[in-house]
Amino acid sequence: MGLLEQIDSGVEFSASELVKLYDYDLLELGEFADQKRRKLHSNKVFFNINRHINPSNICADVCKFCAFSASRKNPNPYEMNLDEILKHTQEAIKNGAKEVHIVSSHSPNYTYEWYFSMFKTLKESFPSLHIKAMTAAEVDYCSRRFGKSYQVVLEDMAKNGVDSMPGGGAEIFDEDIRKKLCHGKVKSHEWLEIHSLWHKMGRYSNATMLFGHIESRLHRIDHILRLKHTQNTSCNGGFNAFIPLLYQTQNNFLKIQQSPSAQEILKTIAIARILLDNIPHIKAYWATLGLNLALVAQEFGADDIDGTIQVESIQSRAGAKSSNGISQEELIYKIKDAGFRAIERDSLYRELNEF
Repeated sequence: MGLLEQIDSGVEFSASELVKLYDYDLLELGEFADQKRRKLHSNKVFFNINRHINPSNICADVCKFCAFSASRKNPNPYEMNLDEILKHTQEAIKNGAKEVHIVSSHSPNYTYEWYFSMFKTLKESFPSLHIKAMTAAEVDYCSRRFGKSYQVVLEDMAKNGVDSMPGGGAEIFDEDIRKKLCHGKVKSHEWLEIHSLWHKMGRYSNATMLFGHIESRLHRIDHILRLKHTQNTSCNGGFNAFIPLLYQTQNNFLKIQQSPSAQEILKTIAIARILLDNIPHIKAYWATLGLNLALVAQEFGADDIDGTIQVESIQSRAGAKSSNGISQEELIYKIKDAGFRAIERDSLYRELNEF
């Protein structure tokens, strides 16, 4: 019995043993992942109508991989006020958005009260809007800066209108790699603890992995296994989706010249689907992969492509072609043209429309 078949029968392996999955032929690995994906989701590809809002790029941290925060690589600092955020949200809703995705820098200027006043005002102004906000890295920053426990920060988020958490800030869990990428930022065990606490509150979140920089294949497998373990111990299976984020090479301090090959990217997505049997969705995030490769990834284990986004500031600063989002019409056309069923979902993967 081969490694794939043993995994499928429930045999557990170490990260060093599972790295051998990368030695499989791409099409064999992809076919195995696709079978798992189709058992779960048939030939559906999920998307949502959403808007990303990034309130500020003035950051207390200097992560080497980041092109978004204001620095000598990006000497254009900005800071939104509440009126601007409300205006952007209202425009997004007029364009059909059902979710607003709010991720900011670790701002040294916003107060603790500012964050929760913003969430409360948004929820009171747009009660049907799903607010996905505050990465675990932001929760950790608020906890350290304002002397609040993780539990208190999370409870204040929920009390003031945050519905779910995005998966950002995970990067790669290996601490040696984190020291080189984002020293001083939330540690891997803290990231996992924050999401576990959020899940214990009956809430849901996503999980990410930033790959294609200085990490190894072993680091990726280790990262995926830590998420799998956390999901196994969750009281509600709190991770909705796993999102492998392809590192973007421009305007940062890592000086990585070349991205992984398409074959390496597709293998990573397929391996995620094969190993993460307890996380229902694998997202091929078109804003980092490009739309065409994200659609190909739907044949290699992914079942979600994210959404319209409308405005994208973080990945595009590093070179991704995603700054203006994508129209709903084009997204639907591309999904159907690739031979899939285009399913509009809400933020918790409840199906809303099929096109």
